[in-house]
Amino acid sequence: MNSTPPSLHCVAIDQGCLLRPRGRWCIDNLELLDRLLRTTPVPHDCRVRIDASELADLDSAGVMLVVNRLRAQGVVWPNIDLVDFSRHQLALIHLVAERLDARAQPRRRTSAMLPRLGRKAAEMLSDLVAQFVFFGRIVEAFADVARRPRLLRVREFTAQLEAIGLNALPIVVLMTFLIGVVFAFLLGIQVQKFGANIFIADGVAIAIARELSPLLTAILIAGRSGAAFTAQIGAMKVTEEIDAISTLGLSPIQVLVLPRLLAIIIAMPLLTFVGDVMGVLGASLVANAQLDVTYYTFFERVKSALPASTVWFGLAKTPVFAAAIALIACRNGFAVQRDARSVGEYTTKTVVQSLVAVILIDALFAIAFPEGGL
Repeated sequence: MNSTPPSLHCVAIDQGCLLRPRGRWCIDNLELLDRLLRTTPVPHDCRVRIDASELADLDSAGVMLVVNRLRAQGVVWPNIDLVDFSRHQLALIHLVAERLDARAQPRRRTSAMLPRLGRKAAEMLSDLVAQFVFFGRIVEAFADVARRPRLLRVREFTAQLEAIGLNALPIVVLMTFLIGVVFAFLLGIQVQKFGANIFIADGVAIAIARELSPLLTAILIAGRSGAAFTAQIGAMKVTEEIDAISTLGLSPIQVLVLPRLLAIIIAMPLLTFVGDVMGVLGASLVANAQLDVTYYTFFERVKSALPASTVWFGLAKTPVFAAAIALIACRNGFAVQRDARSVGEYTTKTVVQSLVAVILIDALFAIAFPEGGL
């Protein structure tokens, strides 16, 4: 093996410059080779001839270093002439250069908006069809339970009712109370300018009973219980517990979905009513402290300004919110693939879809009943 240390000579010629590498241009001499290439000025605006007549050996690491260093100095590959290289060395050089070209080329992002929009629309349509199919399976299971009530899992139903309703009570109480305080404070600043302090009871009571309490409770339940439904059912699918339920001759819809659906439909109006009370109570504190409206005056005004139909209208929306949340959450739980990452993805999808569904349903109620009464 030739132990001559590598060297590089650059000679100016008529057509450009001539590079004469000597010795072994291999991986064991990379540090020295890199120093040679960095200290050898190569003109980038003319042709470069590389003469390998005195080259002892060459491997892929040496080729990659030469190509990268020449490109860093501005020399383009078509301006390089290779002289006295063996057939094997030429094949190696061209292979490395092609691989580097393929890696250096950035991915071209096509701006085909219409195909992407079509694919997204097809995915949304497929999800909507799957949602309706799942809804049909729930209706079928509910019909079976109506004919044979003993099929309902009472223990699972009561456990879900406790988890959805009772355990969510503190956060609902806190959030609606604070919303009542904040809304009354902001509204009080405006009504105080006109000396209409008493009308704070009208605005706060109607807003909380009609929109704020139902919507806020639905959002809290969507983020809390909806995500829990998807995570629980998805984890059961990953661990093959749903397959075990089917193997036992039981319906996963009856065992897992119906108890959750009934529990959330029952718990949502109750939580919303508690939210109405706490929101009005929070507003009364602000009215008494900031606007000199006594508690007696405030609640008497609420009695006269807030019709029962508005309260019932707000409560009537909540079972629809609850059914939409349960339908989306349980369907996404059954759609989970058999890996942990899929559980997280579908849980996130449940929260997003549930929030969008709640807001759309609320908008439809507002359009259908503009007076705010049933």
